[in-house]
Amino acid sequence: MSLNLDKKKAVVAEVSKQIENAQSMILAEYRGVGVQDMTILREQARKSGVYLKVLKNNLVKRAVENTPFSSLSEDMVGPLLFGISEDPVSAAKILNDFAKTNDLFTIKTGAMPDKKMDAGAIKALASLPSRDELLAKLMGTMQAPISQFVRTLNEVPTKFVRGIVAVRDQKPA
Repeated sequence: MSLNLDKKKAVVAEVSKQIENAQSMILAEYRGVGVQDMTILREQARKSGVYLKVLKNNLVKRAVENTPFSSLSEDMVGPLLFGISEDPVSAAKILNDFAKTNDLFTIKTGAMPDKKMDAGAIKALASLPSRDELLAKLMGTMQAPISQFVRTLNEVPTKFVRGIVAVRDQKPA
């Protein structure tokens, strides 16, 4: 079913809106992948905040025109799945994990703003921790000295109380 002009404009506007805040865009070929597997992939993408759609290549080419992702236009050939994410790692991680379990699913190319990546670079990007994981590690690292200081301060009165209890236990009733 073909789209009329208004629907095409709406699709281009929707994709353009996603690309405005995007930190990564991944293109993957899905030819031969079953509907059930694609549904699972879409659920995983939704949970991770990844915009995942099968779109007409010409419409996406118009959406990425004059954006940091315009270098991907030349690779938009054939049936493609587009993964767009504000977190640079999450789209790569989800699509790479899915490609490991499905032989028919192939990651073709991708880009971060003004940097085009091949499939190998996307696999390397997928091995990095996500933004949330990095923030959790940073918070743990920042919190460690403070919590150690509090434990040290708490140890002084605790040792004092233990000393008093030991003296009390040594004296005859």
